[in-house]
Amino acid sequence: MSRAELDPKHFPEWLTRKEDLHNANKIPPFSEGQIWWTALGENVGVEINGKHSDFSRPVLILKKYSNLCFLGVPLTSQPHEGSWYVNFEFRKKQEYAVLVQARTFSAARLYNRMGKVSTGDFKKIKVGFRKLTQ
Repeated sequence: MSRAELDPKHFPEWLTRKEDLHNANKIPPFSEGQIWWTALGENVGVEINGKHSDFSRPVLILKKYSNLCFLGVPLTSQPHEGSWYVNFEFRKKQEYAVLVQARTFSAARLYNRMGKVSTGDFKKIKVGFRKLTQ
């Protein structure tokens, strides 16, 4: 069985959603430490995908570069261990920052602010990211 049969992709649907995001021209105000539902898209290979029909997942804003873009870390509720992940609590649930999937995002991908991570957990995630990049 091929990879495509095991993990079917929805590229045409994502391209339509992506075009809508681009044309909406909406840039919400955001800040470091916030968690937002973010349109990640339908990605290739081991790159983390968005979920559901809107191709989104929670993303932590690690570093704000400007009002238009930021360095973000996708989150998952699936348990993971190792240096590529940092576990923390958000809204009384365990979450995992997927450090290895950090990337630059356009703020146009943001659409629903979920809240802000605690100061202590934000520091823990930033330390984990620094260790990963050394």
